[in-house]
Amino acid sequence: MNNTDQLPRRGNRFSKALANFLFRLFGWQVQGALPNLPKIVIIGAPHTSNWDFPLTMTLIFYLGVRFSWMAKKEFFVAPVAGLWRWLGGVPIDRQAANGVVGQMVEAIQQRAKIVVAIAPEGTRSKVARWRTGFYHIAYNAGIPIVPILVDYGRKILTITEPFIPTGDVEADLPLLQARYEGITGKNRDQF
Repeated sequence: MNNTDQLPRRGNRFSKALANFLFRLFGWQVQGALPNLPKIVIIGAPHTSNWDFPLTMTLIFYLGVRFSWMAKKEFFVAPVAGLWRWLGGVPIDRQAANGVVGQMVEAIQQRAKIVVAIAPEGTRSKVARWRTGFYHIAYNAGIPIVPILVDYGRKILTITEPFIPTGDVEADLPLLQARYEGITGKNRDQF
């Protein structure tokens, strides 16, 4: 078995070559690799611009890995619902009794392989504290968190080592945030 067999795959040689070309064209580099695990939660920060979405989509095809992401169920309407699902979207009912965390944990448990990508800020605006939903999803699903550093200042996407949540969010959150020290977002004043 090779290193990528456990990850959910997406794309082909052409899409990977195109993503590699786009990264080179715009001066971006990717450092590190995703762990050989079938289920992980990826957090990507800083999330300060609409440009983060095409950058993330390029990363998905560069890595050849299928990412899943959450959006409110109202986002999944015709004619784009099929496209959002194909791109990895998971519709979430924000009014459901089991909440967003419960729905994502259930979605993770229902799949043999899933890489869930979440922006811990929860918005492109500057926040005083990260939202902790990503943490509770990973902890309750029993899977690691893999921080990806999106550094617009140096144009480097860095995939860091997996972080195993202990259940003590107040102790673990500063450890995760420390990985992002010195990282510059597209809109510098928002991170």
